[in-house]
Amino acid sequence: MRKETIKYTDFNGVEREEDFYFNFTEAELLEMEMGVTGGLAEQIKRVTQTQDAPTIIKIFKDLVLNSHGMKSPDGKRFIKNDEIRDAFAQNPAYSILFMKLATDADAASKFVNGIIPQDVSEKAAKTHPALTSAAN
Repeated sequence: MRKETIKYTDFNGVEREEDFYFNFTEAELLEMEMGVTGGLAEQIKRVTQTQDAPTIIKIFKDLVLNSHGMKSPDGKRFIKNDEIRDAFAQNPAYSILFMKLATDADAASKFVNGIIPQDVSEKAAKTHPALTSAAN
């Protein structure tokens, strides 16, 4: 799970600082991987190599919005739904985070590595070292 603390000015002109949480489960990652012909990891590798900017931006937008959620007060659930996703997409904090990730490769790499469960990240490093070094 990744926590991003973002400072922003809301639409009433009020400066705010808020924590936002991002996470994918192993099951969600498998579904994403299997939902793309050739696999998501291969698609990311391909669009990165070809510098396909529109596709890179779409993938990044999907990763950010689909990984965003809220922890339940008891910590048993990480709630993700359209209402939570839309509220974040409409918040100025989304734009700030998106621009940071789009313009800072190191921040983007840390973000992606932070939303992937640690054991999945370790397995990927062992089985696909080229992908993990490309992400870094």
